[in-house]
Amino acid sequence: MDRRWVGSDGYEIVLGMRAGRQVLRVRRHGLLVADCASVAEVARHVDLADLCEVVTLPARSRGTARPAARTSSHHR
Repeated sequence: MDRRWVGSDGYEIVLGMRAGRQVLRVRRHGLLVADCASVAEVARHVDLADLCEVVTLPARSRGTARPAARTSSHHR
């Protein structure tokens, strides 16, 4: 699974490869800003506190039925 973080002002950080080594690729509005070897290098370009990891949830299979909605017995 690919790992990806997004931040304010159009920043995105993804894992990438450069010269056979893994890097943290910083993009802004889809354009390459830098390939960083460490988190400290990423911090020179973007505030780490603004980053949020994007988590892809598994897709529901088509054969799986949704469970029926229930109400609380306190509200009947």
